[in-house]
Amino acid sequence: MILPCVKETEKMDDIDAMFSDLLGEIDHLSQSLLPAEVDPDSQTDSSFSIGFTDLNESLNELEDHDLDALVADLGSKSTTSNGRLPADQQTSSCAAASAMAWEPEPGAAFPPPSNFAESSEGLCMSEPWTKAEKIKLALEKLKEAKVRKLIVKVLMSDGSSKTLMVDERQTVREVLDKLFEKTHCDCSIDWSLCETNPELQIERGFEDHEHLVERLSAWTRLSENKIYFVSRPQKYLMFTDPQVFYMWKKKKACLSGINEQAKQLLLKEHFGGSALIVPDLEGMLYLKEDGKKLWKPFYFMLRASGIYYAPKGKTKAISDLVCFVRFEKVNIHTTNNYKQKYRAPTNFCFMLKHPCIQKESHYVKFLCCDDEHTLLLWVNSIRIAKYGTVLYKNYQAAMKRASSSQPLHSVAHKDNSSQPDAAPPKTTNIEDYPHEPPPDFIPPPPLGLTHD
Repeated sequence: MILPCVKETEKMDDIDAMFSDLLGEIDHLSQSLLPAEVDPDSQTDSSFSIGFTDLNESLNELEDHDLDALVADLGSKSTTSNGRLPADQQTSSCAAASAMAWEPEPGAAFPPPSNFAESSEGLCMSEPWTKAEKIKLALEKLKEAKVRKLIVKVLMSDGSSKTLMVDERQTVREVLDKLFEKTHCDCSIDWSLCETNPELQIERGFEDHEHLVERLSAWTRLSENKIYFVSRPQKYLMFTDPQVFYMWKKKKACLSGINEQAKQLLLKEHFGGSALIVPDLEGMLYLKEDGKKLWKPFYFMLRASGIYYAPKGKTKAISDLVCFVRFEKVNIHTTNNYKQKYRAPTNFCFMLKHPCIQKESHYVKFLCCDDEHTLLLWVNSIRIAKYGTVLYKNYQAAMKRASSSQPLHSVAHKDNSSQPDAAPPKTTNIEDYPHEPPPDFIPPPPLGLTHD
């Protein structure tokens, strides 16, 4: 485990003791992430499902054409010998991924490996398969597949759900495109895939460039986490309204008067050059003390390399600032009702944690903002610092996808506009910002942070 470089403010008296404590914490985290028994054979090439207790149930949830595609894809994979993942990909995923691998129940009935496959090919040529026969073949082929696949249940805002088969090569952007086809909704740039963690009461929107299977592999075997397909107007607000983040010190009345040309100049200045320019965000935030429901205010400053803070008794001068957290290995999550759960000063909180940490730990960092607008600034500015120009490329790809479906929606809008009772189109308003997600790591507690 590689910890980020944290600026030392004073000499440690007992390095051996600190290192022993760190090893103990790592061991504790490992035990909490892995189940009691793990089959070694399942740790390399395996398929598993999220949101289901049984793979048969998962396959039954798939639509017929998706099941046909799965069987065909698995059939082509099993006939090749080079389908195995590179060694670095197999070992780089979290240990929890193998813990979630699906394995058949003892005594489960499967078709004979070779004879069934041969006979099924003939069956395909002669007469249509029943869904039960397709599922039997899919179960057999899933055992042979070398590319990890998930059968995922995605929840909709109206309470319904869609079941998708996703493999490890697909990005969140590709999964969103598949959902657009299934739901026939507009292709707005606001649509997101979001994960929720009921135990920690947090949520996070997956970034479009992330690989969904890799992210879900961090979930524990009995996780109650869920995935939602929702519209989040704040997702790309840093590009539709860049003045909110790069001119945040000015009054809102002044920001609302920025025209489109000025916005494009801001984007070109901060994202179009050789280096990304991160918003120079700074201000007072409340920090939750480790293991306590006590929050203390500190002065924080955002930089491209991470978040810095001024310890008690120090000034806000650059030379006195200490690194609080770096973004390489942490994700940023928004929280739900922390005013009640942790006695936070407000409900506008966010959390920074490693993706493999699924339960409470003193490596998780909680910060609280005074208001909703400040939360919006910090969450999205941290996303900019963590992902940089990749985030801008995601936005451009989303705009391209939205524009490709624009003619159809334009016609629909024109027809609706002819009706006297047609509702005006909804606009993105900064004040309407609900909750937002984004970035990634977790260092040991900064020195002096928990002392009065």
